[in-house]
Amino acid sequence: MLKHLSIFLFVLFGFSFNSNAQFGFSHEVGIIAGPVAFQSDYGQRYDLNTNAGNTGIGIGIIHYINFSYTAECNCYTPETYFNDHFKLRSELSYNKTSLEHFGEWVSPDRTSLGANQLRAMKGTTAVTNIGMQLEYFPLSIRDFTSRIGSLGPFVSLGGQFSYYNAEAYSTLGPLGTPLTTFPKYLTPTDNRPYGFSTEGGTVWSVVTSVGTRYKLTPLRDLMIDLRFQYFFSNWVDGLNPNPAIYKENKANDWLVWLNVGYIYYLQ
Repeated sequence: MLKHLSIFLFVLFGFSFNSNAQFGFSHEVGIIAGPVAFQSDYGQRYDLNTNAGNTGIGIGIIHYINFSYTAECNCYTPETYFNDHFKLRSELSYNKTSLEHFGEWVSPDRTSLGANQLRAMKGTTAVTNIGMQLEYFPLSIRDFTSRIGSLGPFVSLGGQFSYYNAEAYSTLGPLGTPLTTFPKYLTPTDNRPYGFSTEGGTVWSVVTSVGTRYKLTPLRDLMIDLRFQYFFSNWVDGLNPNPAIYKENKANDWLVWLNVGYIYYLQ
């Protein structure tokens, strides 16, 4: 993971400073933080308590290449549609979520061994993300930059490379026995002995978001951003019941992150 991170940072900042020297781009840096709702194999699909309960927190640092403005001459770049409506965002972020089962199968009126096993099963997943998004501003970036108090709505699309560290456990005892583990999680999956795993790994994901900026001062913005991140793996949460047998296990893991950010324009 450290190797991938070092390579990414080297390429990112090498490209950023080289592009600034040759093409006159400017740069912005910022921080983001906010609640994360992790949609996983814990809990009942489409259940409000599951969506509200399996939540965590995310933080990150972000960097933008601003194509509309160059800090070298304190002036705008030649006006094109791309320069006035797009920014390239790079990000290093981290989120951690505690997970457990919610829904009708663990309701208090259910007293079977299976219900007790599900109630006792817990988990956590911590995800470190590195990636880029291309942000599109339908309104003029130049107009937004020039007016204090203005709004700059945007949508974005990009990809991220993530390292996850998942843990699954039970308060009844070690998972992997019929006494502690719900039957569907005892079935082998993806060449693993069970449908649960405590492991770390890497995964690619696609990210899209919608949000807006608010112009605080000429060099400072506030941002609110609602993100959807879809992982190309079903092991990020540590659970993956065999999908050939358990047809309800049909989607990979994904999350929704509502974050608030503070952005500063470098001069």
